[in-house]
Amino acid sequence: MTERTIALVTGANKGIGYEIAAGLGALGWSIGVGARDDQRRIAAVEKLRAAGIDAFAVPLDVTDDASATAAARLIDERAGRLDVLVNNAAIAGDMPQEPTRIDPATIHTVVDTNVIGVIRVTNAMLPLLRRSAAPRIVNMSSSVGSLTRQSGPAAEQTAGPVSAAYAPSKTFLNAVTLQYARELSGTNILINTGCPGYVATDLNGFRGVRTPEQGAAIAIELATLPDDGPTGRFFDDAGVVPW
Repeated sequence: MTERTIALVTGANKGIGYEIAAGLGALGWSIGVGARDDQRRIAAVEKLRAAGIDAFAVPLDVTDDASATAAARLIDERAGRLDVLVNNAAIAGDMPQEPTRIDPATIHTVVDTNVIGVIRVTNAMLPLLRRSAAPRIVNMSSSVGSLTRQSGPAAEQTAGPVSAAYAPSKTFLNAVTLQYARELSGTNILINTGCPGYVATDLNGFRGVRTPEQGAAIAIELATLPDDGPTGRFFDDAGVVPW
């Protein structure tokens, strides 16, 4: 009997994260639902199980070292390895975010979740990922993190609102992903960033024009890359996104 692929999705209790968990679970995978809110995490696991998905709860606050360590221990005790990590948890941060008006504490809070949280969880999970035959790491980014799109002639249409916290945090995440790819070069770990598009979630007040299911598609694609797939790249549904 073939072993189930084991995946952890952070921020999986709602929105894009939940749909990533549902999509990967539909492949027959065992899905760790990472979330810090106990009630929402339990509800998400119950909903996934009701749909026939092998889901399990992973209490996880990506801003807390001890929480990330405990999550890795839980997965180790349950499965002994991790095949796929999807770093989806993110926050937008308080307004205003124009650089001349933003509270520096807002930048700190956003980066702690959107960037340092990814590093914290990835490093906690790496020993488990190294035990996998085909480990994949997917970092959920955004096209607003593209410096090319932020500075190009079409910036007003492609760059989103002026932001000194959320957009730069995704630029930072892209850069960190590239450095992971450089360090892990020569291993079988593939790590990429994916842009879900402008999805209607609570992060943007449900102003997005895409569904969470549509937003989850790029993560599912990158989580299921073949062994000769790309690493250290930035993708959306249309293909490669310029850094």
